[in-house]
Amino acid sequence: MSIVDVQNTPDHTEAGEVPPWWRQAAVYQIYPRSFADANGDGLGDIPGIISKADYLGGLGIDAVWLSPFYPSALADGGYDVADYRDVDPRLGTLADFDDLVDALHSRGIRVVVDIVPNHSSDQHAWFQEALAAGRGSVARERYIFREGTGPDGSQPPTDWDSTFGGPAWERVEDGQWYLHNFAIEQPDLNWSNPEVRADFVTTLRFWSDRGVDGFRIDVAHMLTKDLTEPLPSQAALDAMPRDGQHPMVDRDDVHEVYAEWRKVFNSYDPPRTAVAEAWVDKGRVPLYAHPESLGQAFNFDLLQADFAADQFLSVVTANLELAAASGSSSTWVLSNHDVVRHATRYGLAHPERDAEGRPTVKHGLEWLRSGGASSGIDREVGARRALAATLFMLGLPGSSYLYQGEELGLHEVAEISDAERQDPTFFRSEGEDLGRDGCRVPLPWHTDGPAFGFGGGGSHLPQPPWFADYAMSGQQGDPASSLSVYRRALELRRALQTEESLEWIATGRADVLRYRRPNGWEVVTNFGSTPFALDRDDSQVFSAEPLEGALPGESTVWFAPDDDR
Repeated sequence: MSIVDVQNTPDHTEAGEVPPWWRQAAVYQIYPRSFADANGDGLGDIPGIISKADYLGGLGIDAVWLSPFYPSALADGGYDVADYRDVDPRLGTLADFDDLVDALHSRGIRVVVDIVPNHSSDQHAWFQEALAAGRGSVARERYIFREGTGPDGSQPPTDWDSTFGGPAWERVEDGQWYLHNFAIEQPDLNWSNPEVRADFVTTLRFWSDRGVDGFRIDVAHMLTKDLTEPLPSQAALDAMPRDGQHPMVDRDDVHEVYAEWRKVFNSYDPPRTAVAEAWVDKGRVPLYAHPESLGQAFNFDLLQADFAADQFLSVVTANLELAAASGSSSTWVLSNHDVVRHATRYGLAHPERDAEGRPTVKHGLEWLRSGGASSGIDREVGARRALAATLFMLGLPGSSYLYQGEELGLHEVAEISDAERQDPTFFRSEGEDLGRDGCRVPLPWHTDGPAFGFGGGGSHLPQPPWFADYAMSGQQGDPASSLSVYRRALELRRALQTEESLEWIATGRADVLRYRRPNGWEVVTNFGSTPFALDRDDSQVFSAEPLEGALPGESTVWFAPDDDR
């Protein structure tokens, strides 16, 4: 075998020093309202997560990332935060949160929480005060209020669009307008205001003092804005380069905020971590992942890739280069709370694509509209490809982010009626975008019983009957189940995570990728349909049983170093 390409990501640690835990962690994302329901009200909660602590410990993960659990009107699944330093009473109490941290820490699992700094809920005390205080008040300076246009100010300040559809401005009773880049119930905070900046520092310390190990920063690229008059039109905004000076997104001055946060993080021992959700041009990702900024940033490229060897090779190579440029480690993710589950994406015959021909992160719209009845999906193919892609990803240097339920092989749920939907994107787009409810359906823990074991009552989003086939209890004793493969891979993964590098090994086939980690572990993925002849038969974990010395199509296998055979 010959090395055809080498890409190293430097370790950035002194000789003999143990690298920080987050550099190559396996992080499991929990969407709290859909994980486990302890009190039977149909909504997942903190005690429910605690009840599954042994399950999480046995999964082999290094950390749990909790999506928002704060008080919220649920206008956007909890990302409309009414109080950044409390727990939604429907989900538990601060004492419950402390118990959860203790339960996870006692099992060697670290805790990462979501911080939502671009906007608050319209139910937040600050926004309610701003409404009552009126024009020119100190309270309104915490948000972005403007006078309207037209003779009587009845038209919005600009024609800007909200990310969730519809106008980005909403008028209040006294005639002023406030900016909301997302739902109407999510007014944007004014990050030019020192009080806003100071309050978030207080929030970061509040949770760090309670034992939180790190933070995931929601829409990290959108905080700071230049709203100097005259404000540009939407067309002008769209035409502006995103080079750090754009008025609305990915501004250079946002890193002044994160430099201050970094000082807070580094004041703890060990330092608290942070990872940015930053949808920015590739060349600007290292600014967020730099050690003097947030320290790590999500890369979403695998979410926009087909199950194809050339695309996976390109994504991995490019993102290891970006990680080297920042001094951070890369992140890998195939599914999360915002996208169609990858088992479904890979089974779709005709995924929607963007202007550049890439699958969109929310593709599957036509299939969703059919209620899952379309013949344009092959569930078995999707599941097979998903497991192969996951094993490929888990072997890579860097952090791997897993989304709850993917270890069960769950597909997207399409069978949700309009009346049962919750995602604001569905309502704001008048049903054009069906939103993200399908990946947020509560998990099936048992093959039968109320809500498949999610809780004693119902579930806040409908679970389809086929969930019984994917329930955790039905997979426990099956060594070939998706859950068992995940557990085995996560158990072995720690042996792979030494130096942050890999070498690509020539396979002689364009549809087969093979790479070796520095300690000799090898990962082979067959993206094609024709079996690939293997030169060894000592597999340690596989997504499909190798057949007579050949790796079947759409499957992955791991091999231990020669001296470990």
